[in-house]
Parts: sequence; structure tokens; C-alpha cells
Amino acid sequence: MKYLIFGLGNIGSEYENTRHNIGFTILDALAEASNVVFSHKRHAFVSEFRYKGRTFILIKPTSYMNLSGKAVNYWLSKEKAIPANMLVLVDDLALQFGHLRLRAKGGDGGHNGLKSIIETLGTQTFARLRFGIGNEFQPGNQVNHVLGPWNSQEKKQLDERLSVVHDLIRAFGTIGLERTMNTFNNNFPEIT
Repeated sequence: MKYLIFGLGNIGSEYENTRHNIGFTILDALAEASNVVFSHKRHAFVSEFRYKGRTFILIKPTSYMNLSGKAVNYWLSKEKAIPANMLVLVDDLALQFGHLRLRAKGGDGGHNGLKSIIETLGTQTFARLRFGIGNEFQPGNQVNHVLGPWNSQEKKQLDERLSVVHDLIRAFGTIGLERTMNTFNNNFPEIT
């Protein structure tokens, strides 16, 4: 069984280690923990690993956030996968830093990457994990917050959060979406 894990972000050094690129950050850390590397392929950087008999294909689209649907559609077709076997990782301003919200379906919530995927696939029914980046910024400073680097406190806590997300991704492929939602939504260690 194949599971496609799409981490959304923007390519380019100016976007590395920014809040908006949390999808890339999650997959980079998961690839490193799984001793695999990414290769540049069509519309994405791609890597894969096996866990408990499942194949996890990690995909970082190179089409930029607003055109993520192009890469998602291509890789679903290439891997002969269905949306039920994919998980999309995105940032979310509405959630406090490090909080996770896994859902089976829904709208784009103002996220351009999700909007592109929904429009391209013609469905809102696919799993998505929203990783909270918080909304602690001055009025009019939203873009700088989203596209800005993690602050020192967030950096200290990021590795722990990434580890939780990695467990969630593995659970998605092994115990299924419903049980994973029950296990991880609002049921993880509080940030200290």
C-alpha cells in the first residue's frame, strides 16, 4: 500500500526555515530520520521509505504554494493513488504554534496551497494536517509573520513537534485516518 505525503512550501533559499514552509520542514526531518534523501523529479522533490509494510512517498512540490494542485495531481496519477491515500501538510495561522489539526476533508480555510489542490482535483475530500504557526503579529504584518523565520522560542520546540507529526504520518498509513485523528487531535503533549 502506498501513501503520498505532500508537504507544501515554496522552493528557494529565501523561504527555507520559514513558517509557511512547515510542510517542507516536516518532510525534510522525516526523510532524515528515515535515512532517505530527496531526488528532484517532475514537479517535486521526492523520497520514499517503508514502514510496517507500507510505502510512504514524501513529496515536496516545486510548483510554488499557489500552484500545488499541479504537482499533487501529477503524483497521484503517476503513483496510481487515490486521494484517500494522501495527506497534505500545511501551516495554519488560526492555530497556536505547534498545535495540530488533522481532518478528512474541508475547505481551503484561506490557504492558497489547499485552494489550488481542491480546484485541481475537484474535491475537498482528502486528509490534511494543519500545523499551527500562531498569529502573534502586529496588524498588517501577517505576510511577514507567515513568510518569516521561526523565533528563538519556536525553534527550541520545533524538533519535539516534528517528532509528533512524524508519528502521526506513520499512524495515518498504518492505523487509518479515523484512528489517527482520535489519537492525535488535541491529544499531544502541551508546549512547555
